Amino acid sequence: MPDLFDPLALRGVTLRNRIGLPPLCQYAAHDGLANDWHLVHLGARAVGGAGLVIVEATGVEPRGRITRGCLGLWCDAQIEPLARITRFLAEHGAVPAIQLAHAGRKASATPPWQGDRTLAPEDGGWETVGPSPIAFDGPGGALHHVPREMNLDDIATVRQAFADAARRADAAGFELLELHAAHGYLLHSFLSPLTNRRGDAYGGGLDNRVRFTLETVRGLRAAWPEQKPLAVRLSTVDWAPGGWTLDDSVALARRLKDEGVDLIDCSTGAIVPDEQYDEGPSWQVPMAAHIRRETGIATAAVGCIVEPRQADAIVRSGDADLVLIGTEMMRDPAWPFHAAEALGALARLRMPPAYDYVIRPGYDAEPPPSWTSAGDS
Repeated sequence: MPDLFDPLALRGVTLRNRIGLPPLCQYAAHDGLANDWHLVHLGARAVGGAGLVIVEATGVEPRGRITRGCLGLWCDAQIEPLARITRFLAEHGAVPAIQLAHAGRKASATPPWQGDRTLAPEDGGWETVGPSPIAFDGPGGALHHVPREMNLDDIATVRQAFADAARRADAAGFELLELHAAHGYLLHSFLSPLTNRRGDAYGGGLDNRVRFTLETVRGLRAAWPEQKPLAVRLSTVDWAPGGWTLDDSVALARRLKDEGVDLIDCSTGAIVPDEQYDEGPSWQVPMAAHIRRETGIATAAVGCIVEPRQADAIVRSGDADLVLIGTEMMRDPAWPFHAAEALGALARLRMPPAYDYVIRPGYDAEPPPSWTSAGDS
């Protein structure tokens, strides 16, 4: 079996190792545009040795943002600020990826440090949409607005917005695309019977509830280059009675694989505020293992993965093909380097030469192309 520092090939793209930065919302954009904060935040993890760096949930239309500070790819002006980031990530060894998203009924909110509260119209809030007019009543009623039920024209508009954003992501230089269908956002709210009470072709039984996601994937796969991999993030379990189940996720993963999806990013929950679960080390890894075993599709594991040997064991055991390290890489941008150190794999992880000659004495380092003339006069 491979280990944490073996490469991972997905279609025509190869990750240098099995460590990825998941999409971590920063709420720092203006008009959806990436800026210096995003460059430094994401670039530091590439320098630190990650094989994959995924840009945060990026709205495919303005009303699809969680907050006013979320990134977007709904217009061409947003391409170049992201291209600046992809160039840096690729130059320093990480595969640049982006998660395309629509927040649905959980949009038009304040950032978490301001309480995840609904934005009133006078504060710049906007209309939210969803499969059914069911509010997400968060702790203390924080997100209490009722979304407008989407009609068929709305569904077609959003589906097209995802495809258009995929073309812009390709133009920006991203090498892997992830569709966000988790955490109570728009596509997940169509999947879950807790939030989808429709009586048309997009509601009712499983075949209807997965329809919007499958149609969106078809549009993405048509817009996204054949040699570049496509991933989908799922909340594999709703953690609430009557909700989406792991068996549902297996059934959907099989269909997604047939539609050209290469990786399932296995998360859970966030569809309702009163979900019940036990959180602990590697607590969501069994979902990634189950889907991988039942469907044969590659999976990414998340959830309290902290220690290098813990991450390495997930890959070695075949529970997942990739581990996404969120909180720990926020604490330590060089987590992959420190993992290599702990696992005796320093010879397998190259750092930029300005760091490498100090912290990895005795190993040769090749400078990136933009450094080849540095110091010349």
